[in-house]
Amino acid sequence: MNIRKIFAGFLLTLAVSSCIQDEALNVEAAIDDCTGENIQLASIDATHKEIEIYVLDGTDVSQQELNFTLADGATIQADETEAGDQPPYYDFSQRTLRRFTVTSEDGNTTATYVVRINKMELPTHYSFENLRATTPYHIFYLTNESGIMQWASGNPGYELSGMALDETQYPTVQGPIGYSGKCVRLTTSDTGSFGEPIGMPIAAGNLFIGSFDVQNAVIDPLGATRFGFPFTKLPVRITGWYKYKRGEVFTDEDKQVVEGETDMGDIYALLYEAPTSDYTLEGDALPLTGAINENIALMARISDMKETDEWTYFDLPFEAQNGKTIDEEGLADGKYKLAIVFSSSIGGGYFRGAVGSELCIDEVEVICE
Repeated sequence: MNIRKIFAGFLLTLAVSSCIQDEALNVEAAIDDCTGENIQLASIDATHKEIEIYVLDGTDVSQQELNFTLADGATIQADETEAGDQPPYYDFSQRTLRRFTVTSEDGNTTATYVVRINKMELPTHYSFENLRATTPYHIFYLTNESGIMQWASGNPGYELSGMALDETQYPTVQGPIGYSGKCVRLTTSDTGSFGEPIGMPIAAGNLFIGSFDVQNAVIDPLGATRFGFPFTKLPVRITGWYKYKRGEVFTDEDKQVVEGETDMGDIYALLYEAPTSDYTLEGDALPLTGAINENIALMARISDMKETDEWTYFDLPFEAQNGKTIDEEGLADGKYKLAIVFSSSIGGGYFRGAVGSELCIDEVEVICE
């Protein structure tokens, strides 16, 4: 009897060992992130297999560092090599757009990504006439002489909920009638059966300069939201036009009704110190209670957003924060970053707000010295 038990245990051990040895290789071919010493911002569009890399205007891109974070076991290679390529350093001096192919661990799946290097100086006037993409959701972009930069939003995260039947049902969309031309329309939306069990019952419509890391949207939603891009001018005011209506029922992160509390939209801009080129503020930079992020030097924020169905002008001064003064030399050298953020619910990052709250924004300008 004991011998049979020992023999059975031996067979079980062999079976488990065999299962481990025969475990299937990963079939995924994907780029999850891209970093590099002088990269200020990297935006990955997993749907269209496009990666926009933003560096400061004047950057030498003949040895551009690209550290790709790939799916487990996957490999990557440039489709066409340049003489200066020494991975992870790649030569973009002749072509700002290059293609890279990712091969899965099992060798059966490939995906080709377009990687573009954009030398950027952040513009100061923002209209919302241009869409980089319309499916599966709207992606806004802004342009200047140096290249193209897209606005970020939480739309990629909302896609996970499956609640939008088409591109017009996402929290962040282009509105057909703005103060001048078109506008951006932000709506606080229900995340349905996907969001409520994980403490994310709503998604505020938002638009911001920065990036959204959809890979971490569920695990760390505040950390997935990254604000800001280098700015070398001293901002004095931010102006623009808005319309706002609030949703009827305010709920907390547990989808419980909060009696006596009403929703409010948010408009703000931050100039902050960036200790390193890849440092960005995250979604908790302005918490609901407590101190703001210690690196913030200047802030302009609306304090009295009114419900109105007419286009209403706002003019918000930048005011010093954290007892800081601006280092003019550091400003000129790109050591500060500017974040501009719009949201249909001021507490949306913490999943507090009212479904149906709607904020429309148009013709925004940062006025500088």
